[in-house]
Amino acid sequence: MPPIEVGSTSPLAAVSARLSRAGSARPAETTSLAAWSESPAVDAAAALDPGAPPIDAERVAMIRRAVENGTYPIVPAQIADAMIAAGVLLRSHHE
Repeated sequence: MPPIEVGSTSPLAAVSARLSRAGSARPAETTSLAAWSESPAVDAAAALDPGAPPIDAERVAMIRRAVENGTYPIVPAQIADAMIAAGVLLRSHHE
């Protein structure tokens, strides 16, 4: 098998020497760098905020009163279906 030749073993610098010298940058580069560094930062938290959840306060109050009075209809078949559906959804997202 022929030997494998490796390129230069001199260390690489993170910044080129010609770019690190003061005054070597062209005016256009300096202007764009200055504009970039002075631009306002983007507030990612505000951009990702979904806002307030859509809650129907009147319906919540009506259900709360029905539960307190004991008149809220409980249908075991609907509860079982919802529990099964929730289990299926949870398993399908993790696979």
